Amino acid sequence: MKKLLAEFFGTYWLVFGGCGSALFACNFPGAGIGFVGVSLAFGLTVLTMAYAVGHISGGHFNPAVSFGLWAGGRFSAKELLPYIIAQCIGAIAAAGTLYTIASGKAGFMIDNTKAGAFASNGYGAFSPDGYSMQSAFIAEFALTLFFLLIILGATDKFANGKFAGVAIGLGLTLIHLISIPITNTSVNPARSLSQALFVGGEPLSQLWMFWVAPILGAIVAGFIYKNLLQDHSEA
Repeated sequence: MKKLLAEFFGTYWLVFGGCGSALFACNFPGAGIGFVGVSLAFGLTVLTMAYAVGHISGGHFNPAVSFGLWAGGRFSAKELLPYIIAQCIGAIAAAGTLYTIASGKAGFMIDNTKAGAFASNGYGAFSPDGYSMQSAFIAEFALTLFFLLIILGATDKFANGKFAGVAIGLGLTLIHLISIPITNTSVNPARSLSQALFVGGEPLSQLWMFWVAPILGAIVAGFIYKNLLQDHSEA
């Protein structure tokens, strides 16, 4: 239960901090943080929670990460479903908090005909810069693959584990710097689910892609690291 609570709080913080920065601070008149600020916010949420609760649960905060660690031989299959449920509940709770806060401003509404509404992910007309489903799929697959390679490498028994959280947080920052214009950046099915549930409409119908592509990318990364990169000699 402690592990599941750690995953709940870690994923909550990721969605609240990352999506919250996109909703409230990105385009604030005269002082908006822009794409760079949002990218840093997502990276900082993972970095801070990696050190806060990572020692309890492993600090996944993302169903794709759980699948990737399983494929890499670092995580038990029997724990996949409980972790994913805890992550999704945490993400949805954070989105609910963001919705409640946003509703406190006069005139607030979610326009589910616009790309990026309520920090949702999308492709085609719902991509921030109009990228196709194929482009979005490739981006989400490739970026999640490299994210898992970073995680698996930084947490390897031969690596300097004290700096793993820094590498992982900066890795997620870089991923967002690359892909916010393409898909509004997912690489995390729970983060995509939480926002799409509140937006509805086409972003919700596109949600499948933001589960399939990241999870496939993560699984491929796990197998690559385990079979091609990992040093299997004794420490």
